[in-house]
Amino acid sequence: MTPPDLGENAPLFIVLNAGSGHDDAALTRQSIEAVLDATGCPYRLFQADPPSGLQALAQQAVECARAERGVVVAAGGDGTLNTVAQAVLGSGCAFGVLPQGTFNYFGRNHGIPSDTAAATRLLLSARAQPVQVGLVNERVFLVNASLGLYPQLLEDREAWKQQYGRHRLVAFGSALATLLREHRQLRIRVERAGKAHVVRTPTLFVANNRLQLEQIGIEETEALASGRLAAVMPRPVDTLTMLGLVVRGALGRLGEAEQIDHFGFTQMTVTPAPAFGGYGGQRLKIATDGEVGWLRAPIEFRVAPEPLWLLKPDGARGEQA
Repeated sequence: MTPPDLGENAPLFIVLNAGSGHDDAALTRQSIEAVLDATGCPYRLFQADPPSGLQALAQQAVECARAERGVVVAAGGDGTLNTVAQAVLGSGCAFGVLPQGTFNYFGRNHGIPSDTAAATRLLLSARAQPVQVGLVNERVFLVNASLGLYPQLLEDREAWKQQYGRHRLVAFGSALATLLREHRQLRIRVERAGKAHVVRTPTLFVANNRLQLEQIGIEETEALASGRLAAVMPRPVDTLTMLGLVVRGALGRLGEAEQIDHFGFTQMTVTPAPAFGGYGGQRLKIATDGEVGWLRAPIEFRVAPEPLWLLKPDGARGEQA
């Protein structure tokens, strides 16, 4: 693997999502500019306001970085990082992040501080290193992708955040409220390693983040280290048992539960499985790095054939929560 060819004093092309994180976007921008102006590093800042323009700005930043042998930097939560990474992957550009979200799994996993000034200073000294990317039907995910109950949890969490603010306790409260409602079980055909079987599960969760797996107590972190993804599927359970699984996850003991199946893989195809055979073409709700959308079956999860070249400190193992 050949790292990007960065020019001397490579310029930074920073895509800032004004709607991400706790801080006011103006304060975040001032913090970034103060560090870069003081060091003389060349940069250009693209601010997405409203956030709907984020994808177009990310592509514009990539075009500028390719022309000037620069770095594309995403400033925002995991969803923002996902959108910018989608534009960067395969472009030949290096990728930097300035985490601004609530959980910041991607940044913390790679030892990137959540403090904006500190993360900006790190961009000036960090080295581009390869980072594994997950794909679901060619859509990038850096942290996780999921079907079923988990996307609904995310939608409800966002609604709670709009009403009560961005805080981890708010996220936990919204999750409990969602779980107390009735939900349909997924009935899906799962094909991997040349074998296929039909399963029922409330949710299929595919992880590409060591830190998140460690926090909930799933053992497949070695799968990520060996170039695979990790799947987690609860078996069909009642509401009370599901709440118990949430508590286990919060305590870092989810992998001990007998109602949880988990495994590593490099490629897996999922299709709906009605009573009389599976079929493709059906639209399924899916979440990637906290952003919810729709994809048509069959749904293919796999490791991207090339990495992102992330600016991060050497030997970083990531922050603890």
